[in-house]
Amino acid sequence: MAQESPKNSAAEIPVTSNGQLEDSHEHSFNRDLKRSLPVGLGLSETKITSHGFDSTKEGVVEAGPFPGFSASPKSSVISPSSAAASRLAGQGCDLIIPTGFVLSDTGARAQQKSGPVVLADEVKNPAMEKLELVRKWSLNTYKCTRQIISEKLGRGSRTVDLELEAQIDILRDNKKKYENILKLAQTLSTQLFQMVHTQRQLGDAFADLSLKSLELHEEFGYNADTQKLLAKNGETLLGAINFFIASVNTLVNKTIEDTLLTVKQYESARIEYDAYRTDLEELNLGPRDANTLPKIEQSQQLFQVHKEKYDKMRNDVSIKLKFLEENKVKVLHNQLVLFHNAIAAYFAGNQKQLEQTLKQFHIKLKTPGADAPSWLEEQ
Repeated sequence: MAQESPKNSAAEIPVTSNGQLEDSHEHSFNRDLKRSLPVGLGLSETKITSHGFDSTKEGVVEAGPFPGFSASPKSSVISPSSAAASRLAGQGCDLIIPTGFVLSDTGARAQQKSGPVVLADEVKNPAMEKLELVRKWSLNTYKCTRQIISEKLGRGSRTVDLELEAQIDILRDNKKKYENILKLAQTLSTQLFQMVHTQRQLGDAFADLSLKSLELHEEFGYNADTQKLLAKNGETLLGAINFFIASVNTLVNKTIEDTLLTVKQYESARIEYDAYRTDLEELNLGPRDANTLPKIEQSQQLFQVHKEKYDKMRNDVSIKLKFLEENKVKVLHNQLVLFHNAIAAYFAGNQKQLEQTLKQFHIKLKTPGADAPSWLEEQ
């Protein structure tokens, strides 16, 4: 039986023997609960009492006095039965739980700590974040494209570092020349390999005829030895040329290419810097009022960010160009000495000098069939 009064109101919750609410009383419970709670009464002033989930007795919700009365406020205590608590939890989607409000698992007692009501944090929408990123990217791309078109048409200004630009142009020109040398060296290596292969076959043919022609035995034998010696020296020269090709290829396609990649990033940073610089200059030339001042301040901040990025990339390019020049001189000096000594020794017929050149640069020749395992190792 429920009693209605301004100070004390109660609503009865009929439960069954297994601790669940009767569906027929659900509507009347909600109506009686709203009627029994006075206006202004918070959840912190209610008290729920039950007599266990295993009995057929009813849970009772008691309400405390109005906040405006002189009576001292009572600390809220909740002791619900399991059935009543589960039903309240199922219908509590519109309730706001204050900070520190804890329900114990046994349903014995929970006390509220002092503190303001804490609402759930606003959930960020991933779609809105992606949309914002796309908007920023589109705006930045538009500004950069407009800057590039203005520069090509001769109507826009661009920032130029004369010394750095000259070094970059020299690097690109040298890269093309080194690529041409690399291509010619690869052609020479291919042709030398074919010549060595032909000389080896020719030596074998002379040796076979030396055994079968008794009257020309010595002549065929001399030619067989000569061709085999030429093939051996050719293999030694081929090893030196291939080492030269590998070193120049590393220099051109890795070291120089890495520096040019940094140069591309520097040029992109320069375009962004000029685009936001032009945007800021246009805003400064216009009127200054309450509408334009925030835009000018925002444009000034973006300009400063891209200016710092541009300065950083310019410094990185200068450092990489300096180290590249030192490394290039060291590598090409050794490789050019190797190439000259090997070619000179080969065409002079100086086998010892040719072998000494390979030892000087720590070049090891691969013996044909050396990589293949022996029949003992295969067992």
